[in-house]
Amino acid sequence: MSEIDRNWTRRAVLAGAGCASLALLPGGPARAANLGATLTGLLGRASDSALDQLSQPGAFYNDPAVRIALPLVGRSAGGALDSLLNVGQQFGLTNNITRKLNDAAGLAARAAKPVFRTAISRLTLADVPGIATQADGATQYLQRSAGAELKDKLRPLVDAALLQVGAYRQVDRLARTSSLIRAAGITREKLGDSVSTQALGGIFRYIGAEEGKLRADPLGSADGLLKGLLGN
Repeated sequence: MSEIDRNWTRRAVLAGAGCASLALLPGGPARAANLGATLTGLLGRASDSALDQLSQPGAFYNDPAVRIALPLVGRSAGGALDSLLNVGQQFGLTNNITRKLNDAAGLAARAAKPVFRTAISRLTLADVPGIATQADGATQYLQRSAGAELKDKLRPLVDAALLQVGAYRQVDRLARTSSLIRAAGITREKLGDSVSTQALGGIFRYIGAEEGKLRADPLGSADGLLKGLLGN
């Protein structure tokens, strides 16, 4: 068995053993508690860093991987309606509303730090083994355990941001004057929900990337406690 295989086997055993395995580590429950604190600290730093990046002007729009699109348009839609709206954008018919959506997502990200910190603070010790054995395990935990709640908390921030940048007013106006927008069925409710969903997906993507960087940094947040558990 190669060294890589041995490492993955060790990680799988730890993940399957759950809290009982942590209690048997040198230092017992206290060491396990320290590990939990290390992981929540790591996730908190990753979350703060991700939100700081995405709150910078143009951050969402300039990254195609997280760019916010009109509902039913963009990465997953395609088709005739997508083409029509793209043409409309080029001729100014939609008045660059996509840029406003991305600006709103950035404003919401700026205001979302306390929301994410609160969710992170509720990490439980039972989740630690699976979190510790994956490069983005803490991010996956947060998305799995608090994704729906975070979307609910993010939505008012998105609504406020969409109002601030004028996106809602523009959608109302375009719905009266543009057959393209009417054909897409884009309303304030649909727009707010879509931007919230897309923004949250982008935030999780960035948190996962930041978590991976912190774990890979020998002088960073993971420190000897986490690396010792993983056998690194």
